[in-house]
Amino acid sequence: MDASGTGTTGGLADDRALLGRTSTAERVADILRTRIAEGFFPPGTRLSEESIGGALGVSRNTLREAFRLLTHERLLVHELNRGVFVRVLAVDDVEDIYRTRRLVECAVVRGLGTPPFPVDGLASAVAEGEAAARAGDWRTVSTANIHFHRELVALAGSARTDELMRSVLAELRLAFHVVDDPRTLHEPYLARNKEILEALRAGERTAAEGLLARYLDDSIRRVAAAYARAVDEPAEA
Repeated sequence: MDASGTGTTGGLADDRALLGRTSTAERVADILRTRIAEGFFPPGTRLSEESIGGALGVSRNTLREAFRLLTHERLLVHELNRGVFVRVLAVDDVEDIYRTRRLVECAVVRGLGTPPFPVDGLASAVAEGEAAARAGDWRTVSTANIHFHRELVALAGSARTDELMRSVLAELRLAFHVVDDPRTLHEPYLARNKEILEALRAGERTAAEGLLARYLDDSIRRVAAAYARAVDEPAEA
């Protein structure tokens, strides 16, 4: 795949205004990270400096620094004499992402204070996923699931945790793009997200953590197995 042609920049021109008058590599990286997470640049896509720099109106040096930041986050890879590509994960990467998610997300729920908890963001993500499922739009269901877990981590009120999970969830999305049956992958978690939401809405933090732990334990097996089939690589037993 190649994001160098006209109309293949994932709508980046629409994000140009986000850069404002103080454009920085970090802001460019944030835009590209979001676009990767939301599926505009699938794994294996070559990112053209010319087309992306033109869409965002930034210099080549700024864009290259943004690429370096995202390479450090394991979202991009630089291939000598070929350019910069969205990374294709190994099965081990997928399993490690889920181990990281379990550590962070369960700790966030465990550390919540006294209810009521601010669950409006979670409720919006659940509603987004249910609406997308009714429309048969399984890519948007996947995006809604990412939003749900991002909102869950945001309950910690920690900018550092939010930043960590933005990168982790963007990397996870690289795996979702490779799986050829997104409905089978994502549909079971619509109800499970809602169960977690309802437990938190009721102030039942311990129950919510248990639901989340089981969710992630099941998910690591399902996603790793589906991903392994898609890339023809054996998953761990």
